[in-house]
This record gives sequence, structure tokens and C-alpha cells, in this order.
Amino acid sequence: MATEEISRTQGLNPSQQSSSLPDYPQMILEAIEALNEKEGSSMSSIAKHIDSTHSDLPASHSTLLSHHLNQMKQMGQIVMLNNNYSKPDPNAPPKRGRGRPPKPKVPLPPGVVVSSPRPRGRPPKPKDLLAPPKPKPVSTGRPRGRPPKKAKTGTATAPPPPPGVKRGRGRPPKVLPSVGFQ
Repeated sequence: MATEEISRTQGLNPSQQSSSLPDYPQMILEAIEALNEKEGSSMSSIAKHIDSTHSDLPASHSTLLSHHLNQMKQMGQIVMLNNNYSKPDPNAPPKRGRGRPPKPKVPLPPGVVVSSPRPRGRPPKPKDLLAPPKPKPVSTGRPRGRPPKKAKTGTATAPPPPPGVKRGRGRPPKVLPSVGFQ
């Protein structure tokens, strides 16, 4: 059971893992120490060193190597500079995250109960107990707000001209109402 959990963390099935093969982080650290390059070791040089020292590597060796290199880099076990991996300097300050660091919290003395912070928003106005209650507004029977649009019941446009009659160009002349002049 324990060997299955260890092999899952390394990305191998128990049937694929060789008993003489150490885990990848250990092999990577051994390769970086053995190569001992001033600027750090590249991924290809680490892979060649592991390949030369361990003959029974799995077929997915390059994928496993890049996965474990990234994992070790994020955990801080190795440092990457100019695409070269090296061990971190023990005298170097710890790497700080991005952004402004949070303010240090002052520990409270024991026995002090922390009250909840103020609620959000504007505080309500104080109620005057001596003031008379406000009268309710008189309703006019109409609801508040803008009235809804009325549906169109019919159009009061001129009837269309009879078919076959062509319209002339431009604006038509104004039609005078027929008033009887006698």
C-alpha cells in the first residue's frame, strides 16, 4: 500500500517502477551536485547525467523529469536562473512573493474578546422618540412611476394609392380641404 502511494507521487504505476531506481527529486539533486556547474545545470545535461548513471529509466523519462523539475522549483528545493537549475544558496534571503507584504498582526492579550467589525454601509439615523409619527401620504388612486405604453389601436395614415398609378418625384403637394366657396 505504501509503495503504491509513493509510486503515484512519482507518476509511475507499481508495475512500471523499478526497485533499484531512486525517486526523481533525489536523482535530480545528485545530478546537479555531480555536474557542479558554476551557472547551474541545464535540463538536457541533467537528463544526460541521469541517463548515464541509471540504465533502467521508464519510457516517459523526459516528461517525468520536467514535471519533477517544475515541482522542485516551485517548492524551493532548486532555483532556476537563465534556464539552468542549481541548488539554492543557503545564505540567500527567502524569496518574497509579489505585492506589498501584509502588516504584522499584534497578538492580543489573553482574555480579550474581539468584537465584530462595523457593519458595511451608512449607519441608520437615530429615531426621535418625542417626534410625532409621520402622516401617510394621501394616495390619488394612480400607481407610482411612469405609466406603461399603450398598444397602438390603428394607424391614421392615408390609404395607399390605387395600383398602377406611379408616384411622382419629390414631396407631394399639400392637399387643401374642400371648403365650399360660392
